[in-house]
Amino acid sequence: MASPPVVDVPIEGVGRDRVTSAPDPVDWNLAVRVARRVAGREPLAASYLADSMRRDFAAVTVEAEALVTDFTGLRPPGPAQGQLLDRSGWVEANVASMRRLLAPLSDKLGERVAQSPLAPVGRRVAGTEMGMLLGWAGKRVLGQYDLLVPEDPDRPSADDAVYYVGPNVLGLEKRYAFRPRDFRLWIALHELTHRAQFTGVPWLRPYFLSLVERSLSLVEPDPTRLLRVLGRVADDLRRGRNPLDDGGLVGLLATTEQRELLNQTQALMSLLEGHGNLVMNRLGREHVAGQERMAHILQSRRSAGGVTGLVQKLLGFEMKMRQYEVGERFCDAVAEQAGLRALDAAWQGPENLPTLDELNRPAEWLRRVGA
Repeated sequence: MASPPVVDVPIEGVGRDRVTSAPDPVDWNLAVRVARRVAGREPLAASYLADSMRRDFAAVTVEAEALVTDFTGLRPPGPAQGQLLDRSGWVEANVASMRRLLAPLSDKLGERVAQSPLAPVGRRVAGTEMGMLLGWAGKRVLGQYDLLVPEDPDRPSADDAVYYVGPNVLGLEKRYAFRPRDFRLWIALHELTHRAQFTGVPWLRPYFLSLVERSLSLVEPDPTRLLRVLGRVADDLRRGRNPLDDGGLVGLLATTEQRELLNQTQALMSLLEGHGNLVMNRLGREHVAGQERMAHILQSRRSAGGVTGLVQKLLGFEMKMRQYEVGERFCDAVAEQAGLRALDAAWQGPENLPTLDELNRPAEWLRRVGA
């Protein structure tokens, strides 16, 4: 298998594939500028270590994909596209993906905001808040699977990508004296597991996107209320509290009718994150020197990276539940009670996915699916 291209330049063309007559309710250019300032720069990104990182991530992407395929039995249709990014490049890539994902809500809200004299203010406030969230994440994310890469006329077959944020990886390697190639392989294992899930299970990607689109389509925000909410968001952020922790954007704007749909999405994301951690850790014990120490040190950093993590926050999928922990406990319990292959039942169809209740009662899920 040929090595995937590894690119270390920012991604251009933010949002170029989306055309709409209504003004976007978020000033995305402002969001990018704010995010870059919040994320800052890491001097290591320009050091001689960057060259070895390019070579390593090209190699570990191929290695991790083969290991994950053999372990899970999930086979992607083609090789992963690995991209080595700086923080600015990661911000731009995620703005492009988020614009695609949030398009249903943006179109609906844009039509209403356009009629408000406060529209310019609202766009800038929303852009500033989005930029702060992206900038915060940009300082922390190590790797990310992006299933929402905008269409690229130069690469028509590339509709997803695996990102590695070089400055953040280098910073942790230096701080904790991690062995670089082992640490990079460990990161790649997790992201390539997510790619195997979304590309190796044919129905999963459209099902996930349908849940998000349906969730967003149910939101009926009032522009005046939105401005009040955004003001409260700014106050919370200044106090050091993430206002999206208790239900996300949907929790701030939506009605109670969405709860069942959100529960389905939350359960799915918990399963995917838990399965990703199980695969990463079990393969890591065999193939990654120092994996246990890495896991212990980075446990406090557990949060989904990139567009997936931000969408979880925006839509309120986390709420009072820690997805990694709940999902990983569920996957470990299923593997212990019925063997690793029992988890394959979850990939047979949406009806086999565990519910929120079943995540805490794996034996009940095993009985229901006959695994």
